[in-house]
Amino acid sequence: MPSTKEIRLKIKSFQNTRKITKAMEMVSASKMRKAQDRMRAARPYGDKIRNIVAHLAQANPEYKHPFVVKRDRIRTVGLILVTTDKGLCGGLNTNIQRAVLNRLKQWEVDGVAYQATAIGNKGYGFLQRLGANLVSHVVQLGDKPNLERLIGPVKVQLDAYAAGKLDAVYLAYSRFINTMKQEPVIEQLLPLSTEKLAQSEAERRAYAWDYLYEPDAQRVLDELLTRYTEALVYQSLAENMASEQSARMVAMKAASDNAKKLIDEMQLVYNKTRQAGITKEISEIVGGAAAVAS
Repeated sequence: MPSTKEIRLKIKSFQNTRKITKAMEMVSASKMRKAQDRMRAARPYGDKIRNIVAHLAQANPEYKHPFVVKRDRIRTVGLILVTTDKGLCGGLNTNIQRAVLNRLKQWEVDGVAYQATAIGNKGYGFLQRLGANLVSHVVQLGDKPNLERLIGPVKVQLDAYAAGKLDAVYLAYSRFINTMKQEPVIEQLLPLSTEKLAQSEAERRAYAWDYLYEPDAQRVLDELLTRYTEALVYQSLAENMASEQSARMVAMKAASDNAKKLIDEMQLVYNKTRQAGITKEISEIVGGAAAVAS
């Protein structure tokens, strides 16, 4: 049985750990609210540009941008993996990495080659360990998504698709559902599906007017489709950051609760050990007194 001194040291260690996890929980709760606000603030821009792109695409049926043209056969694909830079966020990164690994195995079975882009340090390390064909990456993005830093790595995949080197581009990230639930998602980014560009009846009426193009419709549509695709990647990063802070808050709360439970258990062991020591000392004193009296 450990001594009371060893038990006190363990209790002190658990208390220090609980202070750290409690502080991280509170910091994550604050960051989570800001991340959710940024995620929600990014959605109106994506909806607005989607409506404009859909209207322009319908208004110019004679021109088809490569981003909306579906390839007959899938031989080579691009993968953009969005993860966190830091750990201590439960199974958030593990879940998306497991989903990506299953998809890569399926591509290998189907004879589909791939090239990857990593957004986030955890995904970058994961793809390196797999020996993946990593063509671009960006890490240490901080707590606020930065579109300017995203454009370069993402443009590698977009340019490869536009040049015909890729037949599809997929985006993998953790979608924010609520504070307790984050869903790993692998969705097709390119070619843009009809569902992504679909408009409701109200949206079609709201965007029923025609446009004057400067310099011409093709160049405007090219630029808008590129911006829309970048906006989709930005939105996925905002979703992933909101998921990260939520998962970290929940993980740190669980760690704090476990530390409290261990402290209570060790305190009980300490009390029993101390009581046993006192009882032993009393027994020795009584025994010694009885021996002297006899």
